[in-house]
Amino acid sequence: VRLVESGGGLVQPGESLTLSCLASGFTFSIYDMSWYRQASGKERELVASITSDGGFTKYTDSVKGRFTISRDNGKNTVSLQMNSLKPEDTAVYSCYLNRRGIRFWGQGTQVTVSS
Repeated sequence: VRLVESGGGLVQPGESLTLSCLASGFTFSIYDMSWYRQASGKERELVASITSDGGFTKYTDSVKGRFTISRDNGKNTVSLQMNSLKPEDTAVYSCYLNRRGIRFWGQGTQVTVSS
């Protein structure tokens, strides 16, 4: 299993960013996927999840209405569109897979929101 994130960077408050996770080494289309984030000095937090067919999504309360998770099963990618970013969104964002009880995370991509 390999999960490779991209798209992080430094943005100002109110701006947008889209993260992508390219998955390989497993049958992507049959597994739910998630994005987690971890801010410095804090515990890892589940941000958003999407079912295998993309038909159902859920979000942590702090990002509802601002973030959108999506997937393309033909390209083995899961994305996180982040709008109206806030300084408190600053964190390392990681793609997550739970495959038959075994957890996998990517290496993460840094998102920094600062003026």
